[in-house]
Amino acid sequence: MTHDLKTGGDRGYLRIATEEAFATQEIIDAYLRMIRDGTADKGMVSLWGFYATSPSERAMQIMERLLDLGERRLADMDATGIDKAILALTSPGVQPLLDVAEAKGIATRANDMLAQACEKHQDRFIGMGTVAPQDPEWSAQEIRRGATELGFKGIQINSHTQGRYLDEEFYDPIFRALVDMDQPLYIHPATPPDSMIAPMLESGLDGAIFGFGVETGMHLLRLITIGIFDKYPSLQIMVGHMGEALPYWLYRLDYMHQAGVRSQRYERMKPLKKTIAEYMQTNVLVTNSGMAWEPAIKFCQQVMGEDRVMYAMDYPYQYLAQEVRDMDSMDMSAETKKKFFQTNAEKWFKL
Repeated sequence: MTHDLKTGGDRGYLRIATEEAFATQEIIDAYLRMIRDGTADKGMVSLWGFYATSPSERAMQIMERLLDLGERRLADMDATGIDKAILALTSPGVQPLLDVAEAKGIATRANDMLAQACEKHQDRFIGMGTVAPQDPEWSAQEIRRGATELGFKGIQINSHTQGRYLDEEFYDPIFRALVDMDQPLYIHPATPPDSMIAPMLESGLDGAIFGFGVETGMHLLRLITIGIFDKYPSLQIMVGHMGEALPYWLYRLDYMHQAGVRSQRYERMKPLKKTIAEYMQTNVLVTNSGMAWEPAIKFCQQVMGEDRVMYAMDYPYQYLAQEVRDMDSMDMSAETKKKFFQTNAEKWFKL
């Protein structure tokens, strides 16, 4: 399957890529400092010890592309027919930083830099802000600043923050601000915390190959089962990588969750207003970042609804023109394909 990849909608839709990463030199320098001084967790040592220092072609290309918010990125989008990219600070953001003031400063400057790039290239770039969950009240203010002053269309949080999860009441100000601003939360993977990484790290499975999805899928499940969508019925949470496997587990998740509720086996597992599958159909959105695989996409559309599945490339970590061609060539109706590539993103990000 080969065809020219052009922007402008020549195939009946624009291509909006919804999980695309950038970095600042400041955050990369902070990661490297933490690796050197021993304050980085094992996941950061594994992930950024490779990407930020390896002389391999893959690592060097990714670093060059991450740090570019201009001509290099636009040229890569043009070459693969990507009309618009929704950009967010790369994982793990500022969440591992132990100095909270430093984390907030780096996040603020990254948000300002992204807003400037989106203003300069407003027909191509769309921003999702970053926050420092270490300070939830400050993060809530930054969500509001992003929505009202910087033109952002949501925020991205890179799963756990130093081993803590967003289902803690501590993080409630973040959710209140998102609901007040009517903006989505994108939960992007991070490497698993030290408390769960060991068997993955020793086998080389800690990152995008497996560990990312396991950890992030668990995070979303923690939020669903604690009742986040009963508390905030309008909240929308996005996850990438074809739902971090949860769509394919839905039958068993529902069966065992309901069995757990009935048995009163776990203190925190209380009855919910809906089933897990129903929350996935009303409050969760999925992108196919890193999963250019037609069977998985069509299955997810079937169980979650075709209005809830969106296109993403996962640039620059996964940048392959053939994957775009494969997605163009999927066997689905023109209406459904336009939803996947364009109109679902326009709807949920309010473009």
